[in-house]
Amino acid sequence: MQSEKRSEKRHWNGFWKNSPDIDQVYDNEQRVTRHFSEIASSEGLKVLEVGSGSGRDGIEFSRMGATVVSLDYSREALGLVKSQLREGDSVEICCGDAFRLPFGDGTFDLVFHQGLLEHFRNPEDMIEEHRRVLKKGGYILVDVPQRYHYYTVIKHLMIRLGKWFAGWETEFSVRELEDLLRGHGFRIVRSYGEWLNPPIWYRMLRKVLLGIKVPLPMHPRFFAFFRRNFSGIRSNLLSRRIVLYSTVVIGTIGKKK
Repeated sequence: MQSEKRSEKRHWNGFWKNSPDIDQVYDNEQRVTRHFSEIASSEGLKVLEVGSGSGRDGIEFSRMGATVVSLDYSREALGLVKSQLREGDSVEICCGDAFRLPFGDGTFDLVFHQGLLEHFRNPEDMIEEHRRVLKKGGYILVDVPQRYHYYTVIKHLMIRLGKWFAGWETEFSVRELEDLLRGHGFRIVRSYGEWLNPPIWYRMLRKVLLGIKVPLPMHPRFFAFFRRNFSGIRSNLLSRRIVLYSTVVIGTIGKKK
């Protein structure tokens, strides 16, 4: 039954083991660093990336002047992070549990995670642990799938069929995510949403076809055209809260009281 499914360490070890070429894994268009930079500078901050995955966000924060700890419980993922580091990157790699962080109270200026919270059935416990390691006035950034999207329907169908790569996953509305953070002593600074380019349907189709040895380009010219020519319209639409209920992903930035 779906209620018994879990996202487990073995799912992520397998995922990252089968994704050794980072150039074949879609990035998030730097939305984490981009949205955080609109409210605060990263220079001199001590940052914790939880559930680092590819680690690209933490590495980018480092190159923007932060000191970063990149934490994951998958050693396969951490190996991928390490392979991307260059001389001068201030990134410490840490194998650990997102629910029992090996750090003292009030250690970090920013804790963030992208594509993590939705994989666990006890998000309250995770947010509380992340609040613990934040300094007073520190920031949390949580980036998750948005509930009201066709991606949610496809995902839950695949979970029921036992075909979902991560085993199990949920999703949040903008209000649900904000209420979760407020309930743990955070003041909401901003929320954002993003459509993906290429869109999620293309990415999923590409993944299926790769499985039968039919390659499609990661970034077709058709989608690149829209990125170049309609970015202004896109940004204007995404500044309206109601539009966030149509995006595939959302994020909320909170500040610890």
